Amino acid sequence: MNALFARLMTPLLASVLSLSTLLSPVQAATVEEIQQRGVLKVGVFTDKPPFGYVDAKGNYVGFDTDLAKRFAKDLLGDETKIDYVVVEASSRVPFLQSGKVDIIMANMTVTPERARVVDFTNPNLRVATQVLVKEGSSIQSLKDLAGKTVIVTKGTTADIYLTRNYRSTKLLKFEKNTEALQALQDGRADAYAQDNLILLTFRKDHPDFRLLPEKLEADAAIAPAVKKGNDSLRNWVNNELVKLGEEKFLHQLYQQYLAPNLAADTKPESIIVEGGRW
Repeated sequence: MNALFARLMTPLLASVLSLSTLLSPVQAATVEEIQQRGVLKVGVFTDKPPFGYVDAKGNYVGFDTDLAKRFAKDLLGDETKIDYVVVEASSRVPFLQSGKVDIIMANMTVTPERARVVDFTNPNLRVATQVLVKEGSSIQSLKDLAGKTVIVTKGTTADIYLTRNYRSTKLLKFEKNTEALQALQDGRADAYAQDNLILLTFRKDHPDFRLLPEKLEADAAIAPAVKKGNDSLRNWVNNELVKLGEEKFLHQLYQQYLAPNLAADTKPESIIVEGGRW
């Protein structure tokens, strides 16, 4: 009887153990474990120039992406030891939580809601959310958005803020920034709300659009993000940002990727946060 019971229970126990494994939380890789693995798994954008995109030669480049390369070089001795994982704004947190990436380097604004589910390092950029409209639009201020259709990219701070505070505004949501910008050019909505650096970059080549001067929220920090509780990697990144600040590394990235897209009188310190010090 005991032998029969054991035979019947073995498959059931195996199923339970298998389910338990699937349901158990994925542990974040520490700095030592990443070094042993020999590759840094980084979540990046590929459709958000100048922060993360793919160039004509198929290379992953951009302000955020190049900073990730420097992390890999200093952590693993080789900037090519990166596993690039393409993310959308809405998949950044889930990819961290599931262990698909060690770190998100995808222009992620620090918010209280996000800080409850991921751990941010010290900041490397500052940003504000603004609204882009076509020249000649009747929209002159944020109050004019009432009853209008506004494009947002899913999971962005603009999406979250407008959903919460502009109930009379219809939101047209897209997964990719490229899709959102194309929809704006096609006239499928009245405006597009997004980080102002993205909008300023777009406007440089599209002077038939203008930014509303008002900001949806006050300036906010942008920072790399790691899985909640991964103090090992978060502390390493914070120390790395301090070291890079001594050589003005972010200023170098600013000149390469951001300055060409901004007005000549723009002060780098109004956008970058060197050394992680806000």
